[in-house]
Amino acid sequence: MTASLIKRILLHVALAAGAFVSVFPYLLVVLTAFKTQSQLSSTDPWLPGLPPTTGNLTRLLSGDFPRYVLNTLLMTVVLTLGQLVFTTFAAYAFARLRFRGREALFWLYVATMMVPGAVTMIPLFLIMRELGLVNTWYGLLIPYVLGTPYGIFLMRQFFKSLPAGLEEAARIDGAGAMTVLLRILLPLCRPALGTLTIITVISSWNSFIWPLIITSGDETRVMTVALATLKVGIGVDYNLMMAGGLIALVPMVAVFVFFQRHIVRSVVLTGLK
Repeated sequence: MTASLIKRILLHVALAAGAFVSVFPYLLVVLTAFKTQSQLSSTDPWLPGLPPTTGNLTRLLSGDFPRYVLNTLLMTVVLTLGQLVFTTFAAYAFARLRFRGREALFWLYVATMMVPGAVTMIPLFLIMRELGLVNTWYGLLIPYVLGTPYGIFLMRQFFKSLPAGLEEAARIDGAGAMTVLLRILLPLCRPALGTLTIITVISSWNSFIWPLIITSGDETRVMTVALATLKVGIGVDYNLMMAGGLIALVPMVAVFVFFQRHIVRSVVLTGLK
């Protein structure tokens, strides 16, 4: 064997091992979701239960869990649309419009990314409580629907990378700021918008801490919080939790399968920006 062939073999072995380590937890979720309680205790975790059962999924879907899935879907859609709209306008203002204190305000806003989210949870909850928005859709959505520092930074950098001549030509033809944004610049921002959409969908679908703090009723409970409350007495029904985890996992796998090219492009874009 040549040295280059040995290196390629070792590289593929390392990649296969890394892929197995990454996929193995998801495999356990699938296997456990189709096991009974007796199979869970009598078989190894990495072996399937024979015969497999759909009883866990049936039991979960016959209760309130479908409502929690719909709540999560609604929250994800609203947050994603809000992020795209408000982030785009804010990023355009920071990138193209000229006003006093623009750079200082932008970098002050971006600096908030260095503050851990856990630090702001309690003050944010107190604000929502004073406004009477605890356990409401408004309290769940308002803190994150108006954009995030990361999203605004990403879109602003993309706007700044576009040729200024496009905007100048449009303004010579009499186009205003809104026309320039919507008809000239926005069609060119599809890669950045796709990146922001993917990031927002994944983070919103998996959101846990804030929904756990701000909601307490079934009307606003999301899927991640519902999964954390699947307990029987003093124990945990792992079969039921893994069935719920499987339901939560399927949409994200579908997103990856159908939009993997956009996901790879988003990774490249976020790395460059």
